[in-house]
Amino acid sequence: MYRYDSIDRTLVHERVEQFRDQTRRFLAGELNEEEFKLLRLRNGLYLQRHAPMLRVAIPYGLLSSAQLRALGSIARRYDRGYGHFTTRQNIQYNWPKLEQVPDILEELAAVEMHAIQTSGNCIRNTTSDHLAGVTPHELEDPRPWCELIRQWSSFHPEFTYLPRKFKIAVTGAPQDRAASLVHDVGVHIVRGPDGEHGFEILVGGGLGRTPIIGKVIREFLPRRHLLSYLEAVLRVYNLEGRRDNLTKARIKILVRSLGLEEFRRRVEAEWELIRDGALDVNDTEVERIRGFFAPPPYRALEDIDPTAGGSPAFRAWYRHNTAAHKVPGHRVVYISLKKPGVAPGDASDAQMELIADLADRYSFGEVRVTHTQNLLLADVQQNEARELWGLLDAAGLATPNIGTLTDMICCPGLDFCSLANAGSIDVAKLINERFDDYDYLYDLGELDVKMSGCMNACGHHHVGHIGILGVDKGGEEWYQITIGGAAGADASLGAVIGPSVAKADVPETLARLLAVYVEQRLPDERFLDTVRRLGVKPFKERVYATPAAA
Repeated sequence: MYRYDSIDRTLVHERVEQFRDQTRRFLAGELNEEEFKLLRLRNGLYLQRHAPMLRVAIPYGLLSSAQLRALGSIARRYDRGYGHFTTRQNIQYNWPKLEQVPDILEELAAVEMHAIQTSGNCIRNTTSDHLAGVTPHELEDPRPWCELIRQWSSFHPEFTYLPRKFKIAVTGAPQDRAASLVHDVGVHIVRGPDGEHGFEILVGGGLGRTPIIGKVIREFLPRRHLLSYLEAVLRVYNLEGRRDNLTKARIKILVRSLGLEEFRRRVEAEWELIRDGALDVNDTEVERIRGFFAPPPYRALEDIDPTAGGSPAFRAWYRHNTAAHKVPGHRVVYISLKKPGVAPGDASDAQMELIADLADRYSFGEVRVTHTQNLLLADVQQNEARELWGLLDAAGLATPNIGTLTDMICCPGLDFCSLANAGSIDVAKLINERFDDYDYLYDLGELDVKMSGCMNACGHHHVGHIGILGVDKGGEEWYQITIGGAAGADASLGAVIGPSVAKADVPETLARLLAVYVEQRLPDERFLDTVRRLGVKPFKERVYATPAAA
């Protein structure tokens, strides 16, 4: 993984001391709330419903064991003993004391971490495929390009105060595990007409109040032009994006209002001015950065089946919580943070420290955060999988539900967020209680359930196979249900099935949707495919067959 050089360390440590003084001045009354707001947001600090929330950057979801250990220690000493992993591959602390935040940032800096640009109207943490570098289907490891983008975008003087937040995702495999089509910019590594690698660039994706699937603005961009082209896109957006209306300030609205062709014309005109200048990507620099992501020293092993003679519990876990690895004798291991009764995406301080120890022992000291709010160990030997499972199981980290209905994406909702209209965590608990039969879950197959507590869509409900959106109706929590969304390479927006349902009726509503699927699916057909084939009508008719909804 990338390691800081002297410039990185100096920047991060200086930023900590700047914010320490800014916090002191605010607490002393020398800065008012509005003045401090702009400063704290640039350091990942929000004021939430009950306490400040600190969002820490995990660039492209990659952590060393030392960094994860530090995150666990911070959770224990400065929070309430846990952290929340997000869909942007970051971690959030929900209960820090304002006066202690500079101390937290100082401890993060000691392990080459920070909270810079995790909030505010700037270029946010670049996300990527959590299987980067290990998936057998990858064209090229996208992480060196993510790091190049991180270095270009950090403290970029021209893009510090954009019209709105800006998010970039980079993928290198046909399977889009980073939801790149619903980002402001999606970067896909592709093969060019002469066989060389370059990029397909998409713009204008996003969720929230106006969900839009991103569109291709350039089918092939040579590698050396990546930064100059991104700069051109950002310049057009920065100059022409709306600043008079918060809900219409994202680049997706600008692309829609101008039209893709006109937006492309303006980007290309801007790009002509800078394409062969200082932002030209040097192959030597790319190779230097790529060196930080060199494969670890794998042992020469043959593929085996470690489930032979194993318990049913181990076999279920291995089938659902591990994935293929490009190196023989190895396996990717997902660590489920979706145990029933626990808020999806939460990990305790003890669990984080244990996972760090397990990473040292089984996966070359590396841990990854997934887009789906789980963790994973990318380089586990197959012959050690059963031993690892036992240790994870004892810590409540081996729930065999990856890719199933209960592997829900879920925002913190009304429990913490000051923007939320309804709860999410308690609804996830109700769903887990209703769907506790793993044989039934496995029979349903791949099923993405995504839930948000408000229209900001932090839980990506628009692109869930089943999406759940919390709404406020007369001071009560109700939930709008969508079906048919997807976040991968075949991204689509879900369709609303009808009127919202009461909180207590959400699990039964899901059960009725799934009953239609079970009855009408074709062999080997996913829930998503059945919805696309049949449309919403039969699902809607089943849900509203009785007056359970209003």
